[in-house]
Amino acid sequence: MDGNHPVPWFPAWPIKFSDEIQNPLDIVSLFDKWRPNDRWLLMAYEAAASEVHLWTTWFAVRRLEEKNKMVARKTDAEFLRLIAGTRQIKIAFDRAGLQIGDTAAWILYLPEFEISTTFGQTEIEREIYNNKQLDAERLSEQLNSQILPQRPFPNEEGLVRIGAIMEGEKIAPNKCEDAYLLHSAMSDF
Repeated sequence: MDGNHPVPWFPAWPIKFSDEIQNPLDIVSLFDKWRPNDRWLLMAYEAAASEVHLWTTWFAVRRLEEKNKMVARKTDAEFLRLIAGTRQIKIAFDRAGLQIGDTAAWILYLPEFEISTTFGQTEIEREIYNNKQLDAERLSEQLNSQILPQRPFPNEEGLVRIGAIMEGEKIAPNKCEDAYLLHSAMSDF
């Protein structure tokens, strides 16, 4: 990644499964067995829009976590809840979790470093992605998947998946990322 980019890569790795998922619960159970801790999660491939989207969601989760005001009991579920734009945990897993027929997903790590109380002053560890790469590779191997050389990008399919727009609804390409961010921000309304 370019060292001058304003936002470092989020610790997220896209993976492609060897076959379509037939039983999402089997994949999630296997992932839970092998993940180093509950700061690691699996998320639907379409649910991630950009580095800004993932870091913004992470910041909101960290703020709720530090204030002890999360809706979900666990941080990974709270992250999915915000990504899915809902207060309902079941809906969050339906929208942002794995589904039958999925062929790709994201492995994510949710860093625990402190957030600043001053807007815009949280220092993001620029090496967090590289520092967790080996763990992500090991998890990918356990899931019989391979890491893809891609980063998240906003698109209409993802907005449909997370429930931000309806199937067939159109949105200008330059407004997709904003729609993801707004959808996440609306999760507590």
